[in-house]
Amino acid sequence: MKDSKKFAVIIAGSGVFDGAEIHEATMTLYAIMKNGGIYEIFAPDIPQHHVINHITGEEMDEKRNVLIESARIARGKIKNIKEFNADDFDAIIFPGGFGVAKNFSDFAFKGAEQTVIPEIEHVIKSMVAKHKPIGALCISPAIIAKVLEGVELTIGQDKGTAEAIEAMGARHKQTNHGEVVVDEKYKVATTPCYMLDASILHIADGANNVVKAIFEMF
Repeated sequence: MKDSKKFAVIIAGSGVFDGAEIHEATMTLYAIMKNGGIYEIFAPDIPQHHVINHITGEEMDEKRNVLIESARIARGKIKNIKEFNADDFDAIIFPGGFGVAKNFSDFAFKGAEQTVIPEIEHVIKSMVAKHKPIGALCISPAIIAKVLEGVELTIGQDKGTAEAIEAMGARHKQTNHGEVVVDEKYKVATTPCYMLDASILHIADGANNVVKAIFEMF
């Protein structure tokens, strides 16, 4: 696989309500390899905003770390995002999950007035500077909207989220399952995944279609 395209996958913990959406993360990794690519996984070494009991939906009285939790999905093979170098990769992808809007940014609480953490902003801007593609699933396009002025993207059909994205100066396009919006200027490919009422089959289609769209940009 010497000449395979190399992807960095950036994840926000482990679990839809407080970290990375595990189906989206897993299907992204699968799609990359299915289409002939290879990957490395990264996460920031920071505390999670909070911890959610995924059975009850209630907040738990404990603390967890985003990098350590992300290592569960990565099977331990993961790097601190501070080690990321855009020269080493052909593309990056952000799976979704509430951790993107709680750990990578505060979009879950402030909407269009969000702040994206410096590590994530740096990764996005460093790839754009080198004209390398970026993929984003589910809620992840919301942070792309904050960092890249005027970018065109999708989170599906959620009116409130779409309005917040447009309030940040981005252009939102409504989509259905598996559909991908590509911004040619920034080389960004996005798809809604679990922002719609979806099954794991829809997630697999969305992840695969984003990866295919990125391969078409090389």
